[in-house]
Amino acid sequence: MAPAEPSPVRRLRIVGPGRAGGSLAGALAAAGWSVAEPVRRGDDPRRAADDVDLVVIATPDASIAEVAAAIDPDDRVVIAHLSGSLGLDVLEPHVRRAGLHPLVALPEPVVGAQRLGANAWFGVAGDPMAFEVVDALGGRAFVVDDDHRTLYHAAACIASNHLVALLAHAERVAAAAGAPAEAYGALVRATVDNVDALGTRAALTGPVARGDDATVDRHRAALARALPEELVHYDAGVAMARRLVDPADDAASDPAAGRAP
Repeated sequence: MAPAEPSPVRRLRIVGPGRAGGSLAGALAAAGWSVAEPVRRGDDPRRAADDVDLVVIATPDASIAEVAAAIDPDDRVVIAHLSGSLGLDVLEPHVRRAGLHPLVALPEPVVGAQRLGANAWFGVAGDPMAFEVVDALGGRAFVVDDDHRTLYHAAACIASNHLVALLAHAERVAAAAGAPAEAYGALVRATVDNVDALGTRAALTGPVARGDDATVDRHRAALARALPEELVHYDAGVAMARRLVDPADDAASDPAAGRAP
């Protein structure tokens, strides 16, 4: 029996090779894909689909529809975007369309390529080539339909962007206490590990989890004296923690109810 012929090497082109696009190009090149010359800012994108299997539009969301419309259609080529919040309609008039959103923080292309090749998660939609990309990277994929894509992306922003803002809140409070911010890093990492292992409810510790309202009140009084502008953020965190402990507790929405600051 003759040996099976090897699968043809896939070829892609990135339109907008910035942090995300450059990361994907690097990761797929490392996975054995052929990467064509990218289309950069100011280049004419009309021939972007020439001699490739996949075109990935990695521009800002506001430019995706305009770029897609400018690419000469080729029904053999998949046109994809990396947006988490946009559907496939922005890729008209192309027949084969895909959404390929990595749930990964991509600070720059070298680090980003490494992260995309390290069992990353992707929210995908449309053409099956999206799954082929994820398989090539050794990642994991789930389908997000257009009706839920904005909510899906909101959750991603909460898990990533809002977490950074929350840690900045902790840094400001720690600085007022004379404590180094880096001392809290191990606590943050252990907490995330606990959530991964146990789920959010079981991973919750601290005064709210044990019903210690007296400690919460002392926290609020100290913040009101030293950093009154931070109190609203603390109260929001307490309210969310109380909702986690008891989803039916209406009082959880206002941790300051009945208490002096």
